Amino acid sequence: MPRNQPRLILVHEPEKACFDRLVADGYPAERATEISSYLAQSTDLAPEFEVLAAACEARGLAFASVELDEAAGVLARADRDATLVWTLTDGIAYFRGGAAPALARLNGLKTIGADDSLFALCQDKFRSGAVLGALGLPAPQAGLARNREWLVEPPASEAGWFVKPNRLGAKIGIWPDSRVADLGHALELSRRVFAHYRDDVVVQPYVAGRNVRASFLGLKPETGVEALGIAFVESGGDFQTMADSLALYGDTGGIAKAAGTYAEPVLEPVTASQPAADAIIRRIAGGLMTGLGLRDVFSVDLRVEADDTVHLIEFEVCPGLPCFDFRDYCRAQWGLGLADAMAETARTRLRP
Repeated sequence: MPRNQPRLILVHEPEKACFDRLVADGYPAERATEISSYLAQSTDLAPEFEVLAAACEARGLAFASVELDEAAGVLARADRDATLVWTLTDGIAYFRGGAAPALARLNGLKTIGADDSLFALCQDKFRSGAVLGALGLPAPQAGLARNREWLVEPPASEAGWFVKPNRLGAKIGIWPDSRVADLGHALELSRRVFAHYRDDVVVQPYVAGRNVRASFLGLKPETGVEALGIAFVESGGDFQTMADSLALYGDTGGIAKAAGTYAEPVLEPVTASQPAADAIIRRIAGGLMTGLGLRDVFSVDLRVEADDTVHLIEFEVCPGLPCFDFRDYCRAQWGLGLADAMAETARTRLRP
């Protein structure tokens, strides 16, 4: 690589590295497979690293994909004036990708995405929900339970409650019975989650509506909420379970494709049927950008009711870039495939 050539470093934690570490820590193989599956974008993007390198080269950039366990040494040697670090996989509990932006900051390197404090916040649903509420954003209030004991009791709810792990990945449910009608069942789910994953559960009032994903990539530094891609995600179910996730992404998703059982959810632009809800979501995203500090690349999960009531479920600082929805967003918003969209975003930061 020529001296001082601008370089994009993509840091990622592989599924297998996470799986091996979890097994060594005493998790059964089945649980370790489920947990490490949340790093599927590392698996799904790896076959395209050469394509991404070529897209970078066409823009005068060098490219390096770096596994998380090698990141400390690589980033310590990087040229701080010519290096951009993009963290592909996050995590503070089961996963460790949240260390990458902190390492980049330690070494004075430029980064794509939010600062490292948000990498920690977004992976703790109870704490992030409290912050979102303090910012006046429409996130459901929540209780917190650990192994059949309330740490914080949830608010009353005539519609029942929704139970999800507090720190495991970013999904909104694990089992089909994650929506509950009584709090005794919620405590039983907290026992099951603790036994399987050693995690607490967030218990929120159930909110009706259709699932929505808002995706964002700031191809240029000044890009704002006008570039959000906001779509209903129709998968045939009220919410996604662990089994649903396993069938879509990573190694298990590849098995589903080979078996002919893989089926992508249907995406439908929210603005086509509920333009008022689309406008509300853009205002919410603007609040996340100005009040929380989201930038460059992120996604937001929401629920939208027929009367345009919007519920903010969670935000992600490391959206699933190789997933069907983000690829669709890059094509629709920027007219680019994923590799070219990533490379062009890096170019505008390194070679303005």
